[in-house]
Amino acid sequence: MRRSIVATALLLTAGIIPTRAQQPAPAPSAPGTVVTSTMRNWGARNATLLMAAFDSIPAAKYGVKPTPLQMSIGQIASHLERSNYILCSRAGGEPHTMTARDSIADTIKAGWPKDSLTARLKASFAFCGQALASITDATLSDSIAAPNGQKYVRAQYLLIYVADLVDHYSQVANYMRAIGMLPPSALPRPKS
Repeated sequence: MRRSIVATALLLTAGIIPTRAQQPAPAPSAPGTVVTSTMRNWGARNATLLMAAFDSIPAAKYGVKPTPLQMSIGQIASHLERSNYILCSRAGGEPHTMTARDSIADTIKAGWPKDSLTARLKASFAFCGQALASITDATLSDSIAAPNGQKYVRAQYLLIYVADLVDHYSQVANYMRAIGMLPPSALPRPKS
């Protein structure tokens, strides 16, 4: 199963499997960055969708979670912020300096005001944009040591980052539908 997910992701990245026709045209790729530009574009698209979703959800709904074992909307925002910094700093090789507030558990940060959570999440997406900007297709096979001592290639972190955004956007979209809201990707597109 895992191989088929990775294979599908690589085929999508290479443009072999078409994506939805509604999506805007991706930014042109510089030579040697076809794969990385595609991944960055997907990351940016899903970051935009996630921010639109979190911005549109009323603050009073940030504690909503479908079951007691699932994350609340606020926890998802906090979790994404932390994950973005971890994955993008490793993929891009740019360290993120942790603050005392960064080390607070997601379950506690989830109770912070909506404005704080969304500002922090937006900052993490900006960090990712900067950290991933210098990656090229040639650097995707670079070996990167994780804190647990295992070695990963840069492509794994980039792929996990994009997959994490897609996964959590799907999660938030389902939560939005459960509370009677349309997720940003389901809203009618403006006529051009």
